[in-house]
Amino acid sequence: MVIERCRTLAGFTEEPGFTTRTFLSAPMRQVHARVRSWMEEAGMRVRVDDAGSIRGCYEARTADAPRLYIGSHLDTVPRAGAFDGILGVVMGIALVGGLHGRRFGFHIEVIGFSDEEGVRFGVPFIGSRALVGDLGEDLVAIREAIREFGLDPARLGLACADDAAIGFVEFHIEQGPVLEELGYPVGLVDAIAGQSRLTVVFHGKANHAGTTPMGLRRDALAGAAEWVVAVERTASRIAGMVATVGQVEVHAGASNVIPGEVSVSLDARHAENSVRRGAVESMAAAAREIAARRGLRVSIEPQLDQASVAMDAGLTGMLERAVAGSGLPVHRMISGAGHDAMIMARRMPAAMLFLRSPGGVSHHPDETVLAEDVAAGLRVGLGFLEELEGRDG
Repeated sequence: MVIERCRTLAGFTEEPGFTTRTFLSAPMRQVHARVRSWMEEAGMRVRVDDAGSIRGCYEARTADAPRLYIGSHLDTVPRAGAFDGILGVVMGIALVGGLHGRRFGFHIEVIGFSDEEGVRFGVPFIGSRALVGDLGEDLVAIREAIREFGLDPARLGLACADDAAIGFVEFHIEQGPVLEELGYPVGLVDAIAGQSRLTVVFHGKANHAGTTPMGLRRDALAGAAEWVVAVERTASRIAGMVATVGQVEVHAGASNVIPGEVSVSLDARHAENSVRRGAVESMAAAAREIAARRGLRVSIEPQLDQASVAMDAGLTGMLERAVAGSGLPVHRMISGAGHDAMIMARRMPAAMLFLRSPGGVSHHPDETVLAEDVAAGLRVGLGFLEELEGRDG
């Protein structure tokens, strides 16, 4: 049922034939209508907050009980798969539905965040940032989109999480190949890696490709290419480090012109901030050395320095015991991708459970998940709720 529901939501899209659904776009209304029906069927009271996140509350035995949040996001990247983000929302609903009316000593609120990807306005995590009270007042375009959707941006403050929060749990596909390589259905996230993003521009001298001798060239692309290899070499020597040059812009970009300027991106990630920052500085130093040796200039512009976020040891320990209690192998890992859980961790304890991604594929129509892994994840979720009930009930 979970997989079928995810595929149903994938059909609500801005782009026929593909799954593309951005922050508060028209298809999100269809998603909200369907998700609302599933939440109400599971016994939840449902509302859409003024940041556009849909929230279903399964009430505790007493009104003054604390609150556990479970959720992920409902928006997608362009031409996405059916499960990134959406799986975590649908699994949360399924988990509540599987209680068959049983009430705990805490409220369970399942959240489908309105935005995590940041595609429409270039601002990610709109839904979760609203929940933790960290959505800036200067986001004019976003506020207009909220108004056009029939919501009230003046009421964004009311989207904030309950102060009596136990924490936040996010189920999510791994989006990578590690669990499949190990043959494990689920994995526990210890931390979400920090990220550094830079733009590095090599400045040389454009000239005729046929008349300029090799020894007299100041080829910006050759310098950039040498640096890309240096980035790969540096990252490969550091355990747990990943670094990617994903964009290269060549000016003037003609086959018979020596490139005079080349702009390249750098995305570097590691769970330890000091290791990541040290590696990035080594990469920057390599860029300066290559440029000097080749008679080039180089400019380096930082774009992002996002610290790593550790998941809560207490909640993660409870998930670990639930994994072991379900007869599954226990594996702890680092998330190389950012998730709503890292935003929620600013306000409350947060934890994540990864589900295996067949083929390691994500952000692509071929993205999928195994039915047996979903079943395993739901068993872990129920075991987690049982221990939490024993602790707080």
